[in-house]
Amino acid sequence: MPKKIVLPPGTHKPIAPFSPGTVADGIVYVSGTLAFDKDNKILFPGDAAAQTRHILEVIKSVIETAGGTMDDVTMNNIMLKSWDDYAAMNTVYAEYFPGDKPARWCIVCGLVRPDALVEIGSIAHIGK
Repeated sequence: MPKKIVLPPGTHKPIAPFSPGTVADGIVYVSGTLAFDKDNKILFPGDAAAQTRHILEVIKSVIETAGGTMDDVTMNNIMLKSWDDYAAMNTVYAEYFPGDKPARWCIVCGLVRPDALVEIGSIAHIGK
């Protein structure tokens, strides 16, 4: 089955060989997303809530470009640099998923940039 690359308007060149998202058989796969500016510099160093908000806005733009909404998200994969940021991430996360929550996992691990505190990848079923 063929896949289609999802590139929201204003997408900048990623730091590695990947696409922001792909869609195949009505399923949108959003790459692990960090709080990058257009030059791939980390935004909001030290602020996990602001990084989470930026990341979820980017994920939202990928899913909307593919024809879905955040209500279509069925799975989130969350990586944190520290458990100290868990509460801040969850506060913002709850704003984007106010009703029934998607499945998810959350781990603490090293991230690709020292100032990155949060990374999220998502899967959405848009049925198209």
